[in-house]
Formats: sequence, C-alpha cells, structure tokens
Amino acid sequence: MPLKILCLSLAFFAAALYCQRLWITWMRRYGLGEAIKEYGPQSHIKKRGTPSMGGVVALVLVPIIVLSAKAAGLSGLKEMACIWIYPVLGAFVGLLDDLLKKLRKSSEGLKSLQKLAFQIAVTAPWAWWAARGGVYLTPEFALAPFHGAASLLFIGVGLLNAVNVTDGLDGLAGSIVAISLSALLISSSFVPARLSAAAGLAIVSAFLWHNSNPAELFMGDVGAHLWAGLLLALCLESRFLLLVFPVGFLFGVEIATVAIQITAIKKFGRKVFLMSPLHHHFELCGWKEPKIVSRFCLAHLVGMAALFIFVLALCGGGVSNVRP
Repeated sequence: MPLKILCLSLAFFAAALYCQRLWITWMRRYGLGEAIKEYGPQSHIKKRGTPSMGGVVALVLVPIIVLSAKAAGLSGLKEMACIWIYPVLGAFVGLLDDLLKKLRKSSEGLKSLQKLAFQIAVTAPWAWWAARGGVYLTPEFALAPFHGAASLLFIGVGLLNAVNVTDGLDGLAGSIVAISLSALLISSSFVPARLSAAAGLAIVSAFLWHNSNPAELFMGDVGAHLWAGLLLALCLESRFLLLVFPVGFLFGVEIATVAIQITAIKKFGRKVFLMSPLHHHFELCGWKEPKIVSRFCLAHLVGMAALFIFVLALCGGGVSNVRP
C-alpha cells in the first residue's frame, strides 16, 4: 500500500509539473498576469504581469486524485469525496475572486465582506454536513453535531483567510502547506487521508518548482483556499481536529498580525508592524524574500512541533489511534 501511494504521488507530481508549465504558457500568451497592489511593498512592483491562479491546476487534478484512489483499490469514492469536497468549495470562492481581478485588470476582486460572505456560504453547509455524526477533537473526545459544526465554521473561515494572507512572497505559502501536509501524511493512519496528503504534497511541490524566487507562477486565491480546505478536511477525517492548530501554526501567526495591526490602527491610531501581515514587516526591515521564506519555514517547523507535543499531551499519548 505505501508503494501504491508513492507511485500515485510521483504521477501526480509529474502531471502537475507539466500542467503548470502549460498554464504559465497560456497565461503569458493572453496577458493574464498578476496585478500588484499599489499599497504593498514597492519591491513587488517588478512582479507585475507574473502568471497567477496556479491553484487551478490543483483544482483540475482533484477528480483524477479521487478516481485514481478508487482504481488503485486504496479508497472508495465516498471516503475521498468527503476529504476533497471542502477544498473544492473553498477553491471556487478563491476562483471567483481571481476571475474578478482578471476581468477588472485590477488587484482588487471581491470586497472583504463579500469574500467573507461567500466563505461562510460554502463553509456553513459543509460544516453542518460534516458534523452530523459529531466532530472528534481528539480520537477519544467528540463534540456534539451543533458545537462541532460551529467549530468547523469558525476554524474553516479563519483558515481560508489565514492561508490567503500568507500567500504574499515567492514560495512562502506553498512551502508552509508542504510542511503541514508532510506532518499529516506521517501522523495519520487513515488510508484515504494519507493518500490525499501525499497527493496534495506532490502537487504543491510541483507548484513550488515554478513558484520559487523569482516566481514564474503565483498561487492565487483559488490555490490558497484549496490548500486551506484540504488541511482542515484532513484533520477532520483523521478524527483529530485539534491537529489543525499545529499544522496551521504559521498561518495563524500571519493572520494574527493582521488583526493586531488593524486593531492598533483603529483603537490607538498607531501601527505595531511596519506592514502586515508579518512577512511584509520583515521585507520593510530589509530582509530578502528567500531569507524570510526559509526562516518562516523553520519557525513553522518549531511551532508545529511544539503544538504537536502540547496537543498529544492533552489526549494523553500518540496518534496511533487516529482513524484506524
């Protein structure tokens, strides 16, 4: 079984690598590059016109992942669909935002409240459906359906936005997603979750081939929303929802700095950071993008390990009982 997962993962990596090259070529041919925010770091102006919406490739490959799992005898369609339905729903919200930017030839797509409304609109029904049998915070402790659905709604919308704001430097969000998927691949014994984590890792690794500094392709909101949805779905389907906090550590730090900055400006009329989210603060301090990305990856590894230990201590042991 591990050999089958490895072979499929290599196939997904090759397919994603090829499809992303085709996507880059197509985007360049029709001049559909990224519009850069004028109020962002001035060093990003040179990135204007870079092909974006790289998450479209991952979205297109999702049906192939689900059908391949069935064909290889690793999982039923139902089990795989349960994992991938929320990533796909989230991706369509991001895709709408990206398409509006392209139509307007602007860096602005959905307004903040509009995006939030769409995120809630796709997360709420999924959360209610996913929580119908209870939500396992740990393998031994489950929340009742109502409280489980409310928790999924809050965490889901928060994670969608957290991954989205982290996607601001070449290779940053993709690298953090890859690290988190690696952790979930190791920690889960539920075969559909392991296969999905391996497939996701293969595809995001192929994306990083083109997204490393200087980036040839950006993830786009469609990609950020898809990967956020996958991380949450994997934790849920592994019956260990609390794992979302370790695997989402750096994403949580990034969105927390945005909240702190907004609160400080509105309440006290001053900034805490030179610019939020946090990676832009370090850019304005003079750090180069590769240095920020490498150090943020190390910080994520340390933070994730610390939170893993804390979560495991809460449930009194390892993860051997995670979704047998």
